[in-house]
Amino acid sequence: MTAQAQPLVETFSHGLDAPICLTWELTYACNLACVHCLSSSGRRDPGELSTEQCKAVIDELERMQVFYVNIGGGEPTVRPDFFELVDYATDHRVGVKFSTNGVRLDERRAREIAANDYVDVQVSLDGATAEVNDAVRGPGSFDLAVRALDNLASAGMRNAKISVVMTRHNISQLDEFAELADRYGATLRLTRLRPAGRGADTWHELHPSQEQQRALYDWLLVRGDSVLTGDSFFHLSGYGETLPGLNLCGAGRVVCLIDPVGDVYACPFAIHDRFRAGNLLTDGGFGAVWRDSELFAELRAPQSGGACTSCSAYDACRGGCMAAKFFTGLPLDGPDPECVRGHGAPGLAAVDPDAAPRPSGDHSHRGKRVFLTLGRRPDRACDTSPLA
Repeated sequence: MTAQAQPLVETFSHGLDAPICLTWELTYACNLACVHCLSSSGRRDPGELSTEQCKAVIDELERMQVFYVNIGGGEPTVRPDFFELVDYATDHRVGVKFSTNGVRLDERRAREIAANDYVDVQVSLDGATAEVNDAVRGPGSFDLAVRALDNLASAGMRNAKISVVMTRHNISQLDEFAELADRYGATLRLTRLRPAGRGADTWHELHPSQEQQRALYDWLLVRGDSVLTGDSFFHLSGYGETLPGLNLCGAGRVVCLIDPVGDVYACPFAIHDRFRAGNLLTDGGFGAVWRDSELFAELRAPQSGGACTSCSAYDACRGGCMAAKFFTGLPLDGPDPECVRGHGAPGLAAVDPDAAPRPSGDHSHRGKRVFLTLGRRPDRACDTSPLA
């Protein structure tokens, strides 16, 4: 009689030889100033990795047999070498998924993307209408994203992604987002709003209410099989039925982040020194950080679960999101601030928002926030060029 196979979730909780989902922010440069930006993007960091350093990272990912890398920013396409790096990655058997606001997806680039079977693109939209979207992402950003989707569809791109961060202002537009995705032959991708980056200042204002979370949960029960959610909403499984997607915090176990200067963090939503595992330039490369980091060893060790283990929903939600707890000032072994059983509310009410940990680094545009207006020349070259 053979031993029963270990459940996949338990295998993931102890970490893998290489991340399943590796997010790589190539630059902090961005032409927008979204109010919830996880990395507080806007201006490039003068120490960001060079083209050759990026190619060396890709070489290492190939050796580690990393299936794909999820490239973001900032706006990654403003790097002059962006498409060169995409081609280099796919030529070295590392697939690329990249997130964009659409600023560089003209007809020619759309055709190049559509012709590469190993490139996937997701266009960011945070409202199904310009009114809702542009309040978060800036005037003109809705039209910019729709233009990119038009160009991709015209180029024959199939199964592009429309990526939406759920807020209290767009939860009511779920059906409209689905219709928009159907119109472009795209897949809808929904992600949770985290109190990270500039989102630390807007989370209390923008995160969905309990009633809206329930509405989202009910909608995902019906539409979830055709919608991508990653590990965004496993905290909602406390309502009862487990939702599709990764139902545990994968930080340092199956996911991590490389930032523009080569720092490696446990999670794309936890850019803070507390969750910095090392630097691939000074600590022996990405593989060495992934294998040997003390932080990652800590995250892969058995977790106590704290007070949440006494809750009947613990096996479904596993205490929720580490980053959401940390940046709202809650203990990591306590309930999620958006716990659907209401267990996070007392702790959240007792925390002074000004005393909660602040995200590390802020690359926001100096002075008044700069929003994109179509046809506007940039105020400074560094708004769009990471080499300026």
